[in-house]
Amino acid sequence: MKFKFIFVLFIIMLLLLLVSFIFIPYYILGISLSFSFWQMNWPLFLVWAILFIAFIIFYFTNRTLFMLLEKEDWPALVRYLEGKVIKKGRYSSRLVRLLANSYLVLSDSDSVIKLENKAGIVKPALLDGNALVFGAARILGRDFTGAARFFEARMEKAKAGQKEWLHWYYGFALLLDHQLEKAVEEFSLLAKFSGDGVITALSSYFLSENLSFVMPEKEEEFQEISCEGRERVLIALPRMDSWKREVSRLSTDIHVAIISKYLEETSQWLYGN
Repeated sequence: MKFKFIFVLFIIMLLLLLVSFIFIPYYILGISLSFSFWQMNWPLFLVWAILFIAFIIFYFTNRTLFMLLEKEDWPALVRYLEGKVIKKGRYSSRLVRLLANSYLVLSDSDSVIKLENKAGIVKPALLDGNALVFGAARILGRDFTGAARFFEARMEKAKAGQKEWLHWYYGFALLLDHQLEKAVEEFSLLAKFSGDGVITALSSYFLSENLSFVMPEKEEEFQEISCEGRERVLIALPRMDSWKREVSRLSTDIHVAIISKYLEETSQWLYGN
């Protein structure tokens, strides 16, 4: 949906709300009592005015950003955000996350690492809040050891919605770094206990279709754990459509988009052809 359309729609809704404030008391109470109603409830008009002005300012302040996002002009968006974040020093969580995501869309993992280093000096908390983006950049840059250390350092400080993804990416980085025993430990715990169907499925898939082949002496154990995880996923998401909706809900997150290949393989493993 176009940002300009959303802006116009919201303005129309605010104006309709104002009209309701003015005319509904008039038709219900009459003209004399409606004046008393408006005098008693003048704070409502003040709240409306503040909301209206704030929205107008917000939209026009960020109009260039919205236009570039709408066009998906990633190089121009990067230049715009670099001006805001790096040159002007506006290291807000929203702008830093947008800039890091834009770099990743352009497959520029080196710039994400540079941004991470600068943000870590100015606002270290930004690294914890955007750990999935910065850690994923290390994986794309093939710094698997660094990625594993990065995720491990932030797993316990993560928000509830990110914690299990950090654990999964930690296991994924360990796998890529050939630290197989530690990767097994992470994927096994997630396959058994994760409350997220996608994370459970991915963990179970890697145990079944990857780790059981590179560690054949433990194949039976891994298959048992992965079957248990697969069954839990199929209870929660019994059909391919259910799985696709769940994945689609996450697809706007760049850290999920970069593992789309494994999500597709996992869906085939879960539901067959």
